[in-house]
Amino acid sequence: MKKILVTLALSTLLFSGERDDAIAKMMAEFQASKQAQQKEFTDYKAQLDKEYNNYKKELKTYWKDPKLSTKTEWVSYTKDKKSRSEVDFKDNSYTVEVIAKNLKDATSKLKERISYIVSKNTKEVVQTDPLQKKVAKISHSPDVVTSTVKATPILAPLIFGSKPSKSEVNMYATKTLGNSRITSAKAKDKKERVYKVKVKLPKNTKLRLSAVYQGEVAKNSRKFKLPKELLFAIMQTESDFNPFAKSHIPAFGLMQIVPRSAGRDSYKLIYKKKGMPSATYLYNSTNNIQMGSGYLYILYYRYLRKIKNPKSRLYCTIAAYNTGAGNIAWAFTHKYNMNVAAPKINALTPEQVYDRLLSDLRFDEPKHYLKRVRRRMKVYKVAYKDL
Repeated sequence: MKKILVTLALSTLLFSGERDDAIAKMMAEFQASKQAQQKEFTDYKAQLDKEYNNYKKELKTYWKDPKLSTKTEWVSYTKDKKSRSEVDFKDNSYTVEVIAKNLKDATSKLKERISYIVSKNTKEVVQTDPLQKKVAKISHSPDVVTSTVKATPILAPLIFGSKPSKSEVNMYATKTLGNSRITSAKAKDKKERVYKVKVKLPKNTKLRLSAVYQGEVAKNSRKFKLPKELLFAIMQTESDFNPFAKSHIPAFGLMQIVPRSAGRDSYKLIYKKKGMPSATYLYNSTNNIQMGSGYLYILYYRYLRKIKNPKSRLYCTIAAYNTGAGNIAWAFTHKYNMNVAAPKINALTPEQVYDRLLSDLRFDEPKHYLKRVRRRMKVYKVAYKDL
């Protein structure tokens, strides 16, 4: 009996040791994988930053205030960098500026630039915009996923309703210049001047821009079991439907996907393999809406799954898209554990959950974000009730 007991004890110790070794090995592999993914993102971001910084330096040769695209502004330059356009999707306007020696030369260049921004689709922009061409060619590791950008219209639906002919574009540019006030100021090279025109876009811009993406929204709404009005409202709140949106984080495209977090998680969910989407991949509207929808699915059906009331979970999902699931838990418990927070959330009504998020979220940005998305969801629910 003593021999049996000793043998059992030794076996238990041996098994325990093997188990601990296996756990330690798994943890080491996980950490190594995490560090590799972080390095991959860091390397890609460094190359991206280098391209943007170098391009901005080149622009400073000609412009006192070199501008690049933001979340709600699409900025594009000609090859010689002496003409630029800035579409402000939030302000519903666009501005065209050219550096020229005289008004006659400026008028011709202004007309060319107006024609460009009102007629080009996203594929044509990536093929012709100097900076986008550089971004698309950034070298990357095998895990960084890239793709071509599909031909999605940008401003043409607002102005022409459909893809315009060359004569329609020419007529529009001529008429717009004729009805606009051209201002000028000294250029960096004092032998030239900067000529500028600002144009307001048609009314109901947001709804008309959203219509461009209704097919993708309907498809992803069904695939990921999410309200279509949620996808539209997130898109507007993130980028105001700017297909070339870029934030400092960086996040890219319509639904502002961060490659290293939401991008990775969504790509793995959808394709069952590792991959980090590149900037060019996310400037493809099909990819972007799919990635954004996938991340909302992860938040709603995985990270926040223990919240029982669908409406309460929806409010938490909206805020989490902006600030992360951990900060949602913190608003209710001052801890980042959703297992601890879920019972407290489940004890409240949806409106109480909404009010609690607005009062107790750690930062103001997700509070404003939640209010805007909820308000906009009501609009899109009516607008696309038959979608």
